[in-house]
Amino acid sequence: MATVLTKFDHWKHFLGERVQAAKNTGMGEETINKLAFEIGQFLDEKVDPKNDEERVLKELWDVGDEQERKTIARLMVKLAETNA
Repeated sequence: MATVLTKFDHWKHFLGERVQAAKNTGMGEETINKLAFEIGQFLDEKVDPKNDEERVLKELWDVGDEQERKTIARLMVKLAETNA
């Protein structure tokens, strides 16, 4: 997992594979987006950014309200899907 977090391209690919696996098990878009938001909250509270891209995401997350954070989470799901 540490290697995945070090390189942003690896992180996007990793997330994309997880989104695809979730969809293959029948998980809906709304549930995936909700989980992405919860993961974003966890990462914000527990994980230090490992690269410039993650730092930018953390800064955006930190200044956003809940609705904006949910938007960031949905956009990360979309970005991950294109990198699976």
